[in-house]
Amino acid sequence: MSYGLVVGSLTSATYIRFMNGQATRAQRLFQRTGIATVIVQDNASIHISKAVQARRPIWQAQGLDFFQLPPCCSEMNPVETEWHQLKAHEIRGEMFEDTYDLAMGVIAGLNRRGTHAGYTLKRFNFASGCQANPKFLTT
Repeated sequence: MSYGLVVGSLTSATYIRFMNGQATRAQRLFQRTGIATVIVQDNASIHISKAVQARRPIWQAQGLDFFQLPPCCSEMNPVETEWHQLKAHEIRGEMFEDTYDLAMGVIAGLNRRGTHAGYTLKRFNFASGCQANPKFLTT
């Protein structure tokens, strides 16, 4: 599972950088195995912006496909289930001094969920545009 954590606003330009990385990984996977990567997206403004829509054919040529969820259909969005589990079980009842502490709590919770479920987490650092090491914080 790959994720990016943003405190504050996420712009189309930042999202495009993230998706360019996903497309590069998808291209490698597609060349090696013939398997396409599918990104499930809701209708957030950055997902349907003109800049993002213009990049889609390029990403699709790299083996990255998209499944666009219908509007107002959160029950079909897998990330909504993850957020529910994170809020209900990992950070429930915790108080955070500021947004940094909240971000660290979310990262720790995602790490615990990944470890418990046996999947590898890959966290994207939006500031640097690189893959981040999700294991820097463990609890």
